[in-house]
Amino acid sequence: MNIAIIRYSVNLQLWDVDPNGATLLLITYLHFSIQGSRLFRIFVKTKIMKFSLLLIVILLFSSCFKGEQADVIIHNAVIHSMDESMTEYEAMAIRDGKIIELGPERQILNKYSSDEIIDAQGKDVYPGLTDAHGHILSYAQQKLSVDLIGCKSMAQLIVRTEKFQQQYKRDVIIGRGWDQSLWGETDLPNNRALNEAFPNTPVCLYRVDGHALLANDAMLKLAGITSDLLVDGGIILLKEGEPTGVLVDNAMELVNEKLPEFSKEEMSTVVLDIQAELFMYGITGVHEAGVDVEDVALFKSLIDQGGFDLNVYAMLSANEKSIDFARKNGVYEYKNLLIRSFKVYGDGALGSRGAFLKQAYFDAHDHHGVLTTTQEEMRRIANACLEVGYQMNTHAIGDSTNRILLELYELAANQNPDHRWRIEHAQVVDPKDFDLFAKFGVIPSIQPTHAVSDQRWAEARLGKERMKGAYAYNTLLKSTGIIAIGTDFPVENTDPFMTIFAATKRKNSDGYPSQGFYSNEAISLNDCLSGMTKWAALAAFQEDHLGVLAKGMDATFAIFEKPIRVTENFEPNFASYTFIKGKKVYSTE
Repeated sequence: MNIAIIRYSVNLQLWDVDPNGATLLLITYLHFSIQGSRLFRIFVKTKIMKFSLLLIVILLFSSCFKGEQADVIIHNAVIHSMDESMTEYEAMAIRDGKIIELGPERQILNKYSSDEIIDAQGKDVYPGLTDAHGHILSYAQQKLSVDLIGCKSMAQLIVRTEKFQQQYKRDVIIGRGWDQSLWGETDLPNNRALNEAFPNTPVCLYRVDGHALLANDAMLKLAGITSDLLVDGGIILLKEGEPTGVLVDNAMELVNEKLPEFSKEEMSTVVLDIQAELFMYGITGVHEAGVDVEDVALFKSLIDQGGFDLNVYAMLSANEKSIDFARKNGVYEYKNLLIRSFKVYGDGALGSRGAFLKQAYFDAHDHHGVLTTTQEEMRRIANACLEVGYQMNTHAIGDSTNRILLELYELAANQNPDHRWRIEHAQVVDPKDFDLFAKFGVIPSIQPTHAVSDQRWAEARLGKERMKGAYAYNTLLKSTGIIAIGTDFPVENTDPFMTIFAATKRKNSDGYPSQGFYSNEAISLNDCLSGMTKWAALAAFQEDHLGVLAKGMDATFAIFEKPIRVTENFEPNFASYTFIKGKKVYSTE
């Protein structure tokens, strides 16, 4: 009997079974069945062996059920945790919206059972991507307006606007997305053709950057705009003493006040469409860069209706209503909506020559741009931020604006080293000022696709010497150790893979320019992905539950169709699955 048992044990290959013994017991049971009745009869004749058999059977049936239940199991994956060690795993188990364990394939599948087990087929899994600077509501408004993105001429702009009006018959026509640099023009346009096409219907068409608009005379009349009107922080462009129809930065408010609002139903429908677009790319969160207090109700309504799962970190537009809201509510959290920052506009955009520069524009020697918010008002907002514990996140394109903000942010650094105040864009920085980001603990929030979109005309605006501090993302990262990365959609495309390609290769999706645009400012793939995951979470005070795949963190992640990698040519990519807090919000199935 002893010899039989020894032989039997050797046959089992004990070193090849799982540590819990479940596999051993199962193989033991099956082996006894196969060996035939003789060994079985001998085994059960003694009382001790009878007891052993009973114990084996009890353990066998209990081991048929795995020890722990999970809601979802992901396996056969390359799970990029994005932790400090960039640890990779093969599988993970999820319960109640949280990750309960990551580890080797065998370990997770042996330990957990679930009704939903997803074979990732060896695909990349990353924390859900965050767009650290986007405009959901502006994108929705753009989708409800004349689409002027990619127009190659004024004639094409007119045709698109006419077709839109034939279909929708609006009392006031609103359009968005024109860019005169695509027409081979350096100067901003005038409204002559627009007046001919629409002599009586007011028309307002926003430039792609949202910092300039083209209005026809009917719109200028409705807004009460005349040649002798002056606007602080804004420009009414004149030619031969008469308005051209182009308004820049604060001057746009004169027209904005006269525009009809889209209905709540229209906005809600389109916002959900935008969410679906973002989920398709594996984007699970957006830092919404500028909303009014009234807009909070729209987001809450969408959340309450169900189906709006996107994580939204909203920056309130810095005005009296927003400051009152912050004083009343403090840090405001409503399910997947978080508010604890103000969005301030320091200046305009480089393309419309609204960015505020230390020295005059290279192609407009008498012009420095505009400071859209006075320094006095910026200080007042900064003090309000310190009072209520909010971030101050300021749009700063020009080198002069960046310097003004860096000096102002010293206030926060002196009072709270972990203030996490941000400069949005940090697009043109005097090389002497880069060290101030780290000195005062300022987080740069950048958009790599701006560099490859603006490369057609940026050097003409700034001159070659000043380009040393422009779109300098690698230099910013070396100075600070952290960058938050977004797209600024709808100014740019929502596609995060265009962002990755622009950041790592300094080219647009067409591969232009072939050698890269100031390629010395490219960043690595890991740094780019960090800026879209864990650093974006840190920049929004969400690092305790987002941005890294680890035990106890939110099960917010995406499984991607193709490997995320750096390639010489742009490769489109999408999510196969997107999860938020363990809930599948998107699937190619």
